[in-house]
Amino acid sequence: MSRPRSQQVSLSDTPYYHCISRCVRRAFLCGEDVVTGKSFEHRRGWIENRLLFLAQIFAIDVCAYAVMSNHIHVVLHVNEQDAKDWTTREVIERWHKLHKGTLLTQKYIRGEELPKAVMEMLEVTAETYRQRLMDISWFMRDLSEPIARQANFEDNCTGRFWEGRFKSQALLDEAALIACMAYVDLNPLRANIADTPETSQFTSLKKRVKSAKRAEQPKELMPFIGNERENQPIGIAFKLKDYFDLVDLTGRVVREDKRGSIDLSLSPILQRVGISHENWITIATQFESNSSSIVGAEASLKEYSHSNPKARPNRRCTRLLA
Repeated sequence: MSRPRSQQVSLSDTPYYHCISRCVRRAFLCGEDVVTGKSFEHRRGWIENRLLFLAQIFAIDVCAYAVMSNHIHVVLHVNEQDAKDWTTREVIERWHKLHKGTLLTQKYIRGEELPKAVMEMLEVTAETYRQRLMDISWFMRDLSEPIARQANFEDNCTGRFWEGRFKSQALLDEAALIACMAYVDLNPLRANIADTPETSQFTSLKKRVKSAKRAEQPKELMPFIGNERENQPIGIAFKLKDYFDLVDLTGRVVREDKRGSIDLSLSPILQRVGISHENWITIATQFESNSSSIVGAEASLKEYSHSNPKARPNRRCTRLLA
């Protein structure tokens, strides 16, 4: 029996989540329809642009993404403190970039003077918007609905475009996060639509490589900040070069189908998070199929089960990341 979304997303346990949305119709989200011969490849750009746009508005960082022919993967980080630090005006301005708001919020942004009682009502509305702007369900809704409308208009039809509500997996620790990111970035390689990770179109890795050539990191994505240290900024606590090396080595194994031909345990990241060579290969090729809605090392899963007694972590996940 599936668990309510409110129980799947628990910021007290982890701010990191892997989300997947799938297309329901035969006409793919992207790629070429083999029946009609019509290409929908341009829709991948729709998804990527919308995703990166939302990352600048929500208090949600994009760690990794891959836009495939009939589904999308995103790894998200909820920045709760960022949302709490926004002023009332900033919250409403952000919300108005996506939705009309109310008559009161529109008057407030125009600078009209409002009575004290009305301002109290406005503050309540702003708090509702603040919660939505750090809500993964709202993020995915604002990602998928405009794409569905565009696709329906282009296809000259109505009806459901997405399979249903998105699937969500909680990533409890560093091991789960880095494993999921690599899995997402290698999706085009595994699907044989790219020859190398860095040439995989419409992926976070492609965007990171492009920025790295200019000695930069893309502002739309959560940055790599190096190894953990005191007073470190918000970001992924690994070196970007280490991540590139890990994905490249893993990609070689996935493409050549020669598990064990490259000693991935030599990677600094794998040594740090405690994933063995054999387990890493399994994770990199079967992350989605072998994982439930909760992913992490054995210790993380035990801690999660104590704080969420109704949850039943998948035992296969425990063995994968132990």
